[in-house]
Amino acid sequence: MTGDRAIPAIDTTRAHPARIYDYWLGGKDNFAADREAAELALEAYPDLAKAVQSNRAFLGRAVRFLAGQGIRQFLDVGTGIPAADNTHEVAQREAPDSRIVYIDNDPIVLLHAQALLKSTPEGACDYLQADLRDPDTILARAARTIDFGRPVALMLLAVLQFILDEQDPYGLVSRLVAALPSGSYLVISHPTDDFNPNKGESMKVYNERSADQAVVRDKAATARFFDGLELLEPGVVPVARWRPDSDLTAARPSSMWCGVARKP
Repeated sequence: MTGDRAIPAIDTTRAHPARIYDYWLGGKDNFAADREAAELALEAYPDLAKAVQSNRAFLGRAVRFLAGQGIRQFLDVGTGIPAADNTHEVAQREAPDSRIVYIDNDPIVLLHAQALLKSTPEGACDYLQADLRDPDTILARAARTIDFGRPVALMLLAVLQFILDEQDPYGLVSRLVAALPSGSYLVISHPTDDFNPNKGESMKVYNERSADQAVVRDKAATARFFDGLELLEPGVVPVARWRPDSDLTAARPSSMWCGVARKP
């Protein structure tokens, strides 16, 4: 599949979430405005970059687990700029016939989409430019690659913070989950201030400089996204503590709650 190829103009003078996140992950696809915003947030929360890396490691563990459960289709919304061990890379190492659709609304991600589209011959990988606030478009266009008659893993990692309360984040997630068959999974990670000693300061700095505003949510608000689903052990936990592969992994900083749930 070729995905959407039109490349919009990219504003490098204002910090953008995908590029800030890329900087925290140690990437090079960012600009001065992004680096300034990222460093100011780190001043407010020095462990933030390490915590973001913990979220990336959670993605890998969750995808490997789901592949082990027989999941062969992944809908990754808010994928961000390509980094090491993207969803399709992890999934197709475990099961080469896996099919992955990435969704993002940031033009910088579209610019790097080619790197995401290197699927195994047995599987498939596509990128679509779309917005989480428009679930019907996501579902219609993802159906080019994903068979919604078979179980799907819906991945919403570090993206729901950009859906403000007045934009009905729970309704948007419910709409996507409703389109998935029984046996599908929902994977979420969500930024929180629950572990941040400087409550609210890093997000305040971020919002002052980023083109997209974001909110933090506590454990109860994050857990609410899983209502009606079978939440897997260990429940809603810091990203470093979801089925860690070592005590060292579990002890790493976290700035997000996470969970994985199955649709009955």
